[in-house]
Amino acid sequence: MKIFRHTTFKLAMAGVFALSMLTACNKADTTATTSAPADTMASSDTTTSATKADGLTIEQLKALAEEGYIYGLPLVMNYAIMNEYAVDKNTSQYKAPFNHIKNEPRLFTYKDTAVLSPNSDTPYSLAWLDLRAEPVVISVPEVDKGRYYSAQLIDGNVYNVGYIGSRATGNKAGSYAVVGPDWHGEKPAGVGKVFHSTTPFMLVAFRTQLLNAKDMPNVEKIQAGYKIQTLSAFQGKPAPAAAPEIDFLPATSAGVKDHFWGYLSAALNYIPESAKDKDIRAKLAKIGVGPGKTFDMNSFSPEQQQAMAEGMKAGDAKVNAFVAGGATDVNGWQVGSLWGDGDFYDGDWLKRAAGAKAGIYGNDASEAMYLLGRTDAKGQILDGSKHNYTLTFPAGSLPPVNAFWSVTMYYGDSQLLVENPINRYLVNSPMLPDMKKNSDGSLTIYIQHESPGKDKESNWLPAPDGPIYLALRMYWPKPASDASSVLPPGKGTWGPPGVVVTN
Repeated sequence: MKIFRHTTFKLAMAGVFALSMLTACNKADTTATTSAPADTMASSDTTTSATKADGLTIEQLKALAEEGYIYGLPLVMNYAIMNEYAVDKNTSQYKAPFNHIKNEPRLFTYKDTAVLSPNSDTPYSLAWLDLRAEPVVISVPEVDKGRYYSAQLIDGNVYNVGYIGSRATGNKAGSYAVVGPDWHGEKPAGVGKVFHSTTPFMLVAFRTQLLNAKDMPNVEKIQAGYKIQTLSAFQGKPAPAAAPEIDFLPATSAGVKDHFWGYLSAALNYIPESAKDKDIRAKLAKIGVGPGKTFDMNSFSPEQQQAMAEGMKAGDAKVNAFVAGGATDVNGWQVGSLWGDGDFYDGDWLKRAAGAKAGIYGNDASEAMYLLGRTDAKGQILDGSKHNYTLTFPAGSLPPVNAFWSVTMYYGDSQLLVENPINRYLVNSPMLPDMKKNSDGSLTIYIQHESPGKDKESNWLPAPDGPIYLALRMYWPKPASDASSVLPPGKGTWGPPGVVVTN
């Protein structure tokens, strides 16, 4: 198996692993340039002024900017998204205030043009948690057997702290506590598990399986059963003193590149230092980046500013190179995973940055795998204007999952869903009863622009009249211990069949 080249892998991955609603993040330009950033922003709790990096040579400053960019990229991206979703009510991306849920009960179609690689499998519900004053309790309803759902918990370090849902906790109703870094105590009564966030603010992303378009009312009913409560409200007790109001430094995903260091300084106010990052944070403090500090690029000399810009560009190149090596070619599909908890990263900031750039808030491999295709089994670019294709799963060799799988079609250039005469954007395992199998028990999906004929339309995945981009999503994949598994990523006993040209 060969490693995919960077350009192919980066373009294919962008937007697929991220939450489908992260439109601003998808549009954000995080690519560093050699020109100095227009960063003159300060953190909200300013107590000291920035230095001019006195004591650092130009080469040392460049090296520090490279290291700081790699360490800080996920933190900055997350901080900007939090601002857009839960802080700034004037942004078009605003969802709900802290400790409230925003449900998104909708089915994406070709008319949705703001979101890259939209997911039409699992409508989302989002909630940002403020854990400073007290723990928060997440309650979920009983979900019908056979329907997949999950609640992914991501903290300010962009660690997947844990999961609630079909794989992790089952489909029965339950309540779960989430505590911040300063909380110490016994497990609260009435909760099934306690999740520990390394930061006071956290994102919870709920995914609820949509079986078909007519199933949306059932999804809405389940989403209505998701609840976020403070611990005191859950227990019916008086609330503790409220946490101080924060005047967050304004931030947008579009501003990440130009205001990187100011955003990072602000974000670090809400990320407690750990043994794993104390060294890099001590270095960053020397240039005015850290809790209670102001960062002003204008305080640096032109030569220093150029060194900072070159360091960021070098860091960006390293992130891109890691993204390029993060997937393995399996029959023309790209198979890899760059997301996990703190132990998964273990202080490897480059791996964490690569995961954020490939698609921030991606799932652990044990929760979901995303296999991406732009080429056929022979490595040729998929193009619906030139060829018809088939994807055939041999008998007994459908994607090995405990939940469900889907193959979604996108335009190869825009990564948007494809307009087609039967309004079908994906083929998934819930559709199997209505699909036709071959005489040998195999399943063939017809990937082409024109209909393969009425007798085959049940298995037709309409393609664009041009470049094709495919995403094979596998929810709750079978574990590596099973006889057939896509895990570990790129090394599993099961691999996807290649897409084959038929004309």
